[in-house]
Amino acid sequence: MNATKNHIGKNQVTGRKTTRRVTSTIGQVRSLASKTKDLERNSERQTEVCTNSNASNGFLKCKFLPKQEEVSHFQGSKKILNTERDFYKSLSKFSKQYGVEPMQTKDFGFPYNLALAMWDIKTKMKQANADWNQFKLIRTNKKFHFAKEEQFCTNTSLYFIPVVPLFKMLHDKMCKKNAQLLLSVFSYLYHIANVPYYRQQASYLYWIYEMHEGWMEEDEAGEDSHHYCREFEMSKNIGDKIERKIFNIKNLDFFEQRLKCFKIQNEFDIICHKVASEAFALYSEYPNTTIFRNKPSSEENPHDDDYSNKAISMDMYISFVANTKGCLYNNIEDSINAEFNEYGSIEEPTIYLPINGTEIPKADFDFEYRLFALMEKLHQVLTCKKLE
Repeated sequence: MNATKNHIGKNQVTGRKTTRRVTSTIGQVRSLASKTKDLERNSERQTEVCTNSNASNGFLKCKFLPKQEEVSHFQGSKKILNTERDFYKSLSKFSKQYGVEPMQTKDFGFPYNLALAMWDIKTKMKQANADWNQFKLIRTNKKFHFAKEEQFCTNTSLYFIPVVPLFKMLHDKMCKKNAQLLLSVFSYLYHIANVPYYRQQASYLYWIYEMHEGWMEEDEAGEDSHHYCREFEMSKNIGDKIERKIFNIKNLDFFEQRLKCFKIQNEFDIICHKVASEAFALYSEYPNTTIFRNKPSSEENPHDDDYSNKAISMDMYISFVANTKGCLYNNIEDSINAEFNEYGSIEEPTIYLPINGTEIPKADFDFEYRLFALMEKLHQVLTCKKLE
């Protein structure tokens, strides 16, 4: 795939309707930039400002309580009493679990009492050198409770799966059977795992391709315009043809049969069969599970236009793509890197483990671990020298 592995920031600036990221390669999986530290919009440090050394130390001992607006997300609650009850019940369990004594805040009015309690517990956890960012106050079935956040590391990579190599395999007699096997893998990723397809208008890459095509049309006199025009036409035509093929649900019906009947004659056959076997195992064990099953809930303000306050969503770095080679893709990758540099964080599969006084279990990312590894291996197969 391009399970392209490319680091998001080299400081360049630049849904499917039915069933169904950026750059130095690790076996052809390009990595995005490392998260927060590489997402800086300006590499220069700000001038440090120091307080007067003669300032009263008493000032530093003062405590400033949080502002009420910090818990504005509680404002719309119609069941204040239930909310307070759930909150303090969960806070009690949290405090016992981590050995901290919470401030008494029940006498303050709602929602300031909750904000004050959150500020207090956050301060005490930080004083105990705990990573407060791991803990969240979440709402489940209309109840608020504390939970520990566990994330699956995607290695800040572009998981782009190219379709042009598969198209070429289908028209190569030497690779015909391999291509038929990989069609089933593609159909699984398309229908079941719900990987976005770049020819669908709801996908992020559809917009990226459209934007670049618009730039090309504005620069008709450019020396590479004719070449780019051909690449765009190919990305559209081949993309539509492959989508029609993988849309056919029979590719899933015959998945197991294709595996059993596949004859291994060379090393390339071994690799293809292994990738297909891993995909079929996922399909069998997780027949209805999508890649977005643990997509984190968004905490973004939809009216905030500052990209540094936004996160790169999962559907922006996971997708089918026309190709992961050529001038067109290189330009697309550059613009994606540039855009991602403007974001403040990246969405990754996330599990919230409830804190209820008992031992916190380990997050189960078995599906994610296997699926992301599958996409990397598939990309390696599709971009190997045998197909060049």
